Amino acid sequence: MSFTFDYEANADRLEEFESFIDKEKTKKGSLMAILHKGQKLFGYLPIEIQEIISKKTKIPIAEIYGVVTFYSQFSLVPKGKHEIGVCLGTACYVRGAQDVLDEVKDQLGIDVGGTTSDLNFSIQATRCIGACGLAPVMTISGDVYGKLKTEDIKEILDSYRNEEVKK
Repeated sequence: MSFTFDYEANADRLEEFESFIDKEKTKKGSLMAILHKGQKLFGYLPIEIQEIISKKTKIPIAEIYGVVTFYSQFSLVPKGKHEIGVCLGTACYVRGAQDVLDEVKDQLGIDVGGTTSDLNFSIQATRCIGACGLAPVMTISGDVYGKLKTEDIKEILDSYRNEEVKK
């Protein structure tokens, strides 16, 4: 799934971002601060934003891309309104977390690291979240669901989908 960056809808954020870059670009090690600001403002760092950073800082875009893809806190795709984390720590994994993750992926039609086209859900495979007694565990927007079975997934996801309809 690819997303198109909307320059017009982000005009105010772009102005703020470019001003931030102008202030930071001469500082040693400024790239990380610029990337964090971009991630915070836009929710992700698409190629269009990386090109702006490259143009303003004179840092090669390949170097910027390398940093963005190295650190897990940066994303190349927008995050969904509801971020889903399926724990693949040892306890969760041996109790069926991979089946839970596969069911979530099937239900949403996206892979790990992906976002649904309506920007409602994103999926991440996470490591231990410290709820091993509830394994397998999944979180959605900070809500924790434990002792999951694959047949539970559709109903849980529907509750978040229906939340949108009620509003």
